[in-house]
Amino acid sequence: MRRRPDRSRGRSRRPPGPRRTRAPLSPRHRFRIVVPLVLLAFVASVLLVEGYTTRGFAGDQEGRSGGPATGVPRRIADGGPVVDTTDDHLRTYHTPDKTVVLTFDDGPDPTWTPRIRAVLDHHRTPGTFFVTGQQTSRHPGVLRGVVRSGHEIGVHTFSHRDLTTQSASAVDRELALTQLALAGAAGINTSLMRMPYSSTPSALDARAWSVAQRLGEKGYVLAFIDQDTNDWRRPGARAIADAATPSAAGSGAVVLLHDAGGDRSQTVEALKTLIPRLKAQGYRFTTLADLVGTDSFTSPVDTADRWSGRIFVAAVTVSGAAVSAVSVLLLVVGSLVLARCVLLLVLARHHARRQRRPRSGRQEPVTQPVSVVIPAYNEELCIAKTLRSLAASDHPVEIIVVDDGSRDGTADIAQSLALANVTVIRRPNGGKPSALNTGVLRASHDLIVMLDADTVFAPSTVGRLVQPFADPRVGAVAGNAKVGNRRRLLGRWQHIEYVMGFNLDRRMYDLLRCLPTIPGAVGAFRAEALRDAGMMSADTLAEDTDITMALHRAGWEVRYAPDALAWTEAPSSLRELWRQRYRWSYGTMQATWKHRHALLERGTAGHFGRLGLPLLAVFQIFTPLLAPLIDILAVYGVVFGNPRTTVLAWCGVLAVQAVCAVYAFHLDGERLRPLWALPLQQVVYRQVMYLVLTQACLTAVNGYRLPWQRLKRSGDVMLPPQPSTPRT
Repeated sequence: MRRRPDRSRGRSRRPPGPRRTRAPLSPRHRFRIVVPLVLLAFVASVLLVEGYTTRGFAGDQEGRSGGPATGVPRRIADGGPVVDTTDDHLRTYHTPDKTVVLTFDDGPDPTWTPRIRAVLDHHRTPGTFFVTGQQTSRHPGVLRGVVRSGHEIGVHTFSHRDLTTQSASAVDRELALTQLALAGAAGINTSLMRMPYSSTPSALDARAWSVAQRLGEKGYVLAFIDQDTNDWRRPGARAIADAATPSAAGSGAVVLLHDAGGDRSQTVEALKTLIPRLKAQGYRFTTLADLVGTDSFTSPVDTADRWSGRIFVAAVTVSGAAVSAVSVLLLVVGSLVLARCVLLLVLARHHARRQRRPRSGRQEPVTQPVSVVIPAYNEELCIAKTLRSLAASDHPVEIIVVDDGSRDGTADIAQSLALANVTVIRRPNGGKPSALNTGVLRASHDLIVMLDADTVFAPSTVGRLVQPFADPRVGAVAGNAKVGNRRRLLGRWQHIEYVMGFNLDRRMYDLLRCLPTIPGAVGAFRAEALRDAGMMSADTLAEDTDITMALHRAGWEVRYAPDALAWTEAPSSLRELWRQRYRWSYGTMQATWKHRHALLERGTAGHFGRLGLPLLAVFQIFTPLLAPLIDILAVYGVVFGNPRTTVLAWCGVLAVQAVCAVYAFHLDGERLRPLWALPLQQVVYRQVMYLVLTQACLTAVNGYRLPWQRLKRSGDVMLPPQPSTPRT
């Protein structure tokens, strides 16, 4: 026997023991998973129910024209308007002389059916209403009113489809859903039916006759017509009444009218004329059951069927209300998105013009030395590149690296570079805010620049970043952070987001004097302002947003320097991106809640509280949280609505986004080539951001404090070739 090679040779064998199993999810994690799944299932169910119960309805006027009565038995084609093929019977029933049956198709309608019923009840005249399951499930109360008045009910399918074009299973589904709607709305079933788009028996063709036979096998008696009033054309009440009058004197007729599918006011007026006229001529009005010689085609359902129907009708009612609410929210969100785009474009253009405009009495340039503080934790892949970019600065700088308990060679690498004016401080791990405060306390200069250890500065960045400090009212300045690792698709998506979203937003906030965030990748502070604001705080996971809001509340102004460029490392995987944005979203909510009292304060704090906080809440929390409605209803429109119109509308939204993106790239001095990824970003990347924000909101609702989550570094940030100067 051939021995198998020992594949375990050279490997350390695991000691015997219990097999590892995945730890069960904690209640807070289950909450964040279960709630979105439940919401998604609810929305999907609502849209499916609403879509199926509202799509594809067309009145009889949209029907096909009947072919010659080939393949149809002569006694059917030449017979009466009621056809019975049940139990292997083949019988038709004619309308007796001086007898009229008034039938109404396509209802019930909440406006016209009650008005028609009121006329019939006033004249004590029975009517036969052929209802669709769609309308019945959407307006069950209207159907109950018709039944209570003693009128006859027949089936007109669920969604008014031409049954000759449907499969056998589709026909069965149309009938079953209609009976379910009748059971839920009025507690009845009926064996009377009129096929959509049918007219007289003589108009039956082979396909229609085949369907008629199948319906008979299922127990349905079929109703056709003697006279069509064409009331859907709205020829006038008098013309409708004349068309409903039996053509031959003294003959009977089954008359087709409509109580839904459009404006039926002329039908209502025609009935007011027709019924008294025919009664005066000795006509009697009856039902189709009377023509056949039976008491009724309807029968009560048992308790189980009644409750099944009620659940179905309730589902349709809830779906209709939910979709109506979603439509209103979509209108609100769409208006906010459009308003935001217009506002961003207008204010960004004004901001760029103001930056280019020469100022009278311009302050002297800021030339004083600057202290640069870099918090670092396990940054051995990035720290050398970051320090070399700062050492090449054309502005005098003091560089302080605060090694926050790194377990790799971060501090050793920083020291081994032997760069002038670089100080490395080693300390136990205490978190980023604490590390920043340590660096600020060791700083020799009043102006302090902060950047992340994965960020690369251009030689001019520090000098441009500190120029707004010529105004003594300015306490902090935000720089222009860019994605430095944009070679892959995920990097390109984030590059578009940084240039389009963050840059345009900061221009708007700067012009309105309510900038909410100094980015951790590139920001400058006045040491005095930091002390007034209470220094960097660990109260939130967004220490940059927290300190910026605290500066506003302390009375300091915060500015934006679009020409102070920095290239930072963006997450290179969806997992890392999720972790980063999850922390950002949650931290922003924490900071907004922490500084909510600014809404009631005065001065600079009140200005930020009553302008900056609402803008932040609306455009960074509320609108993005509801923005998925655009995509959800786009899918709904493609499946259940008009696909062409839906696609055009979605492309219109994309076009608006593209205009904003092109202008943002123009202002930032960026090439437009990466924008080819914008459509795909809207389809894929944006959905991830929706989910992140949803998870962050659920975490906040659950009261769980999210721990700090550090990202993995790749060290592949590259300084783009110069010039890449924004149009300020």
